[in-house]
Amino acid sequence: MSGMIVKNMSFKVGQTLTITGVPKSDATNFAVNIGPNETDIAMHMNPRFSAHGDERAVVCNSYQEGVWCEEHREGGFPFNQGEEFKIVITFTPEQFLLTLSDGSEIHFPNRLGSEKYRVISFDGEVRIQGIQIK
Repeated sequence: MSGMIVKNMSFKVGQTLTITGVPKSDATNFAVNIGPNETDIAMHMNPRFSAHGDERAVVCNSYQEGVWCEEHREGGFPFNQGEEFKIVITFTPEQFLLTLSDGSEIHFPNRLGSEKYRVISFDGEVRIQGIQIK
């Protein structure tokens, strides 16, 4: 797994984060993580082509104090190996609203309850092309 981390950013309630990237042509899965620090994760989004027993599924979760919480699955699977994707994440006090390339949505609760997160990281077989916060 190769990773990329962006620290000391400010992603606040009311803002939108847009991520564009391309999964590698042989990707099994990749992950987008948003959190208050490098260990806790408020929003983990894991598109799985074929990984962890899943085929073409998007699994979301959060990670707090060394423990994964309950997995959350909804939305479509608009990801294709070797093809560009776009994820738009709208942050409200209650949730992260993820809009995927095909227009499907994932409503993931803001389980950590913070109104600002400072770290975004990427793992897995993906090349991130753009990150924009508005």
